[in-house]
Amino acid sequence: MTTEAANPSARLLTLLSLLQSRRDWPGEALADRLGVSPRTVRRDVDRLRGLGYPVRATKGPDGGYRLGAGAEMPPLLLDDEQAVAVSVALQTAHTGVDGVDDAALRALTTVRQVMPSRLRARVDALQVTAVSRPGVARATVDADVLVAVGAAVRAREVLRLDYAVPRDPAEAGGGAGAGVGAGSAPTTPAGSAPAAPAFVPPRRVEPHHLVTWGGRWYLVAWDLDRGDWRTFRVDRLTPRTPTGPRFTPRELPEGDVTAFVAQRFSGTGWACTGEAVLHAPAETIAAWAGGQSVVEPLGPDRCRVVSGSWSWGGLAAYLGMFGCEVEIVGPPELRDAARELAARFARAAGDD
Repeated sequence: MTTEAANPSARLLTLLSLLQSRRDWPGEALADRLGVSPRTVRRDVDRLRGLGYPVRATKGPDGGYRLGAGAEMPPLLLDDEQAVAVSVALQTAHTGVDGVDDAALRALTTVRQVMPSRLRARVDALQVTAVSRPGVARATVDADVLVAVGAAVRAREVLRLDYAVPRDPAEAGGGAGAGVGAGSAPTTPAGSAPAAPAFVPPRRVEPHHLVTWGGRWYLVAWDLDRGDWRTFRVDRLTPRTPTGPRFTPRELPEGDVTAFVAQRFSGTGWACTGEAVLHAPAETIAAWAGGQSVVEPLGPDRCRVVSGSWSWGGLAAYLGMFGCEVEIVGPPELRDAARELAARFARAAGDD
């Protein structure tokens, strides 16, 4: 008989570790691994159940056991690699979800307290600081909204939602035919207080994925009313109940959600993509630049913007609507469009 078999507490921990390592365990296999009789395994299983672990008996020729989900959270048993992984994940859990970040810090404290000294030294040596993308303001998401949207994604049910329309239509999703600067770019000068967002009637979407990008949460969905893919900022939407009928998921244009989001938010999906330097703080421009624009600070009052639109004229108009000086970096087509636009506006103002 092994030391673990003779020690009921050690045997109980070993049994719990085995049940966590695979879905189903035959009773005889557990008895062999623990070096005890099947009757002792049954008694140990009952002890685990008494501690709150939902160990279920499985049917079959041999019979066995399975660790399931319970009504309460029992103590967890983690190996060394799992404990370190959980600690690192909790250190970087800057989710932007209301209440979750504070809970992650409390959980990190709890995990660290019960760690053996050898693991605590490894975790303490690995201090991680998560830095947000420059120029992008982090938006706080309500946890209940996130759960409701995630439930609709998992159940594949049509979601009805109210959405606060951003001033830039591209940030609302900008499918094919919608472009940055296509007629509703911000008219508020840089640095001034933005107007309150307008609200649109409830929209019906087939929710596909929840993703994070640049410190914000987005819902990737098929918009049933517009017949196109859209990305919605979760902090701007309010789900309505009840949800709609179930649907069969459509295939994303890029094949997987990572490639789809990267293309939508990088500007490479537009017919025309250009670069400019704006004489305004990055955080001011980023607040109105839209999800498809990349904003990089170059100093306290200057930033680099890479963006796209359906036409060079539309992109030039977009860059000119921030109420600040603009230096066009390229390409030449964007400079030509800016000259043509300037001449057109001069004529509209009655100048020679």
